[in-house]
Formats: sequence, structure tokens, C-alpha cells
Amino acid sequence: MAKQPRRPSGPVRRNKAAPAERFPPRKPPKKTVKVVFDAPAPEPDEPRTFRLGVIAGATPGKWIDAWKERMPRVPLELVPVEIAGQRSAIDEVDAALVRLPVADDDGLHVIALYDERPVVVASVDSHLLAAEELTVADLEGEVVIRLVDDPFGALEFPGTVAASFAALPTEEAIATAASGVGIVIVPMSLARLHHRKDADYRVLADGPTSTVALAWPRERTTADVDTFVGIVRGRTANSSR
Repeated sequence: MAKQPRRPSGPVRRNKAAPAERFPPRKPPKKTVKVVFDAPAPEPDEPRTFRLGVIAGATPGKWIDAWKERMPRVPLELVPVEIAGQRSAIDEVDAALVRLPVADDDGLHVIALYDERPVVVASVDSHLLAAEELTVADLEGEVVIRLVDDPFGALEFPGTVAASFAALPTEEAIATAASGVGIVIVPMSLARLHHRKDADYRVLADGPTSTVALAWPRERTTADVDTFVGIVRGRTANSSR
């Protein structure tokens, strides 16, 4: 009887696969080709200045601060404007803060901003200052000093007397009223602008208001003008129109 082959008594060893067989070689990564286009560099903005006309007494401070923050590369220049010449002045600036009405405004965009209350400016010794508030009836017999640049359009007040001398600039008129010669009726901002220790003012409750507005030529609604309009209207930099 043929002998059976003897089995090994120890553990059976198996041939281990070579590392190359266990982990086949990876394919080399594909090379990424970066395509560069020769696009022209954007041209810088042309240097420019935004010119804002401002009527006496207007207070554009908060709008100017917002402009500087939003348009740091475009300086804002304030241009003084007189009421008598405000219509022609609008054509010389980008936009202007004016007092309504504006003559011949068909060619303008006009946005009313706020109304100013009228006040009576008088000497600190005037009996008018004894009241906390005045009415037109309280002014009966008073001498009213006329203004060269009258914000109320030379409006007459019943019962008052027009000064016998020529109209004066606002600051000079208030100085004259402080001497006790008469009274001056102006929007409150002008009384504050030309404040004096020897004069004070009281609100004229039933007097005419003065409306401050933003105006600019219709044919010149530029991107800068639109930005300023947005600031005035309270739009943020990310707001849509």
C-alpha cells in the first residue's frame, strides 16, 4: 500500500502577495491647466467733485457725513446760494438745497425736504419776548425790517409797519433789530445762525413756513446726483430704488 504524503504539523504558510500586487499603483493625477485671459484692467474713475448749492440756514450736515462715507473718492463742495439767484445757481452746481418756491421750475426735479417755522427776532428788551409764542395779531404796530434775501418773498403782515429804510442783509437786519429799531421775521434756522446776546426770538405760530427742497436740472440726473438723492431720502448703500 502506497504511503500517504506526510502533512506538516505546523501552521500552513501561504505565500504573501507582493506589495505591488496588493496595492496596485495609482494613476498619476491629471495636471490642471490654468487659463489666464488678458482682460484689460478697469479704468479708474475720473477725478470729480460733487458741487452742492446750499441756501442760508439749510442744515445738510448729516447728508454730507453720509456722502463722505459712501463716496470717499468724490469730494463734496458746498456752494453758498442766495434766494434771489437760486434758480440760476442750480444750473451751476450738481444739485442745490433751496427755498420754495423756485421760479421756472419746469426744467427741474424738486424734492421738498422739510418746513421751517417762522420766528420773530427782537431786542432782548422788547415786550414781545414776554410771551412764549406770538401770533400775527401780536405784531400790530411793530416796525418790520425788510430783508434783501427775503425767505418769505416780501410777504406783508397785517397791522405792521414797514421800516422806512432799505432792505438789509439778514445778519445786519438782526443786528438792527437787536438795537430796538424794529423786528425781523425769519425761519428759525436763520435766527439761530445769526444768534446774538442782545437779541432773542419767539415762534410766530400762525406765520408762513419756509420749505427747504433739493433741486437739480432734469437733464443732468447723473449717478452722483442719484446717490445724493438716495442719501437724502434715507436709502442705504444696499437699498434698491
